Parts: sequence; C-alpha cells; structure tokens
Amino acid sequence: MEEQHYAWLAKSFGRTDYLPLSPEDLAALGEAGETIEKYPGTYLFREGADSDAAFIIEKGTVELSREGTDQPRIVGRVGEGSVIGDIALFREHPYYSSARALGPVTAFRLDRNNLLPLLTAHPKLALRWLVAGLDQLEKTQRRVLRLMNRTVVQQVAALLGDEADQYGDVHLSQSSIATLLGTSRQSINEALAELKKVKAVATGYRKITVLDRTALAAHT
Repeated sequence: MEEQHYAWLAKSFGRTDYLPLSPEDLAALGEAGETIEKYPGTYLFREGADSDAAFIIEKGTVELSREGTDQPRIVGRVGEGSVIGDIALFREHPYYSSARALGPVTAFRLDRNNLLPLLTAHPKLALRWLVAGLDQLEKTQRRVLRLMNRTVVQQVAALLGDEADQYGDVHLSQSSIATLLGTSRQSINEALAELKKVKAVATGYRKITVLDRTALAAHT
C-alpha cells in the first residue's frame, strides 16, 4: 500500500517528465504528510483560517470560493494532482479562499512544519512543487485569455466545455457561472437559451448538461 501511494505521488505531483524523483525523495515526501478523506460538502480549509498545511488532491474535485459576502463566490475548481493552500502557507497569510469537497475527496496533507524543511532538503521536490504551481497558474491564464473579447454566449460555451464531465454534466449553478464570468445571472440565462436553441445544451432544475460538444465548440 505504501509503495502504491509513493507511485501515485511520483505520477501526479508536477510534470512527470521533469526531474524524476528518487526513491529517497518519494520516501521523504510520503513521510512528511498524511492521506485524508473528505466527505461531500466538508472543507479542507476555510477562508481566513491559519494556513497550517498545503494539500495535493489525489481523487475527487474541490471547489474554491470566497466567503467574504453573504453569497459565497466560486473562484475555481481543482482535481487530481492539483496543489492548494500552498500560496497562503508560503506567504504566512491566512487562507485566501475556502476549499470544499464537491464529492468524496482523497488528499495528501502536508503540515507547514514538515513541508518547508522538506523542500529545503530536497531540491528536486522544491522544483517539482514550483512547476506544479506554475502549471496551475498557466491554466488559469489560458482560460482568462480565451474568454477575453468574447460575447457572453462564447464565454459560457467555453466554460461549459471546460467544466462538463464525461457524461456532459456541468456541476456549476447558473449563479456560479455568472460569478466566474463576472456577468449577470440574466445574461447567463440568455446565453444558455441561445445554446439550447442549437441543441448544444439542456437545462433543468439546478442542472446543465452538454448534449453536443461539437455544436458547443462552434459557439466558442
């Protein structure tokens, strides 16, 4: 079981073609943290709490949100291989957002007191950690650039294409989509109505399903 876990860390943590980790690196990484399980709706951490740990997501999806207002604002979703909580930890700042499990989540938790000495003693791990963070930043920038100078319909179509699971289901409410795109709920409703006309999507109570990815891509 321990060897299987180390193999997962080697495969999922950062780019696998970048600085292969030695058995000693993997053993040190595995011993510095612990695997945790989260039920749907529970939190890995809350906005404003002391950033005492960083997390590598092994299985499941985690929703990141800002809770400074009455209505939480969804700022992103992350899945397998993603690293969260580390920026606040490295800056010695409270967590910038809350991280909530959307379904069953398995994550590897690295306490601050273990993580910093680990990265100092193992340069390959430190570089792999940096690459993992830069990869997530690049994905965010690509999404922002892809959405710039586009109509709301094009932005919604692009977002739905990114967020749809293998069955076509989009696990985002219309209000969350409006928050992510910085527009109004009414504009999202109008965009979805246009996409429904071409049978690219279907909507129901708190549900959006992508029916035709090709038709959806034609509107991005």
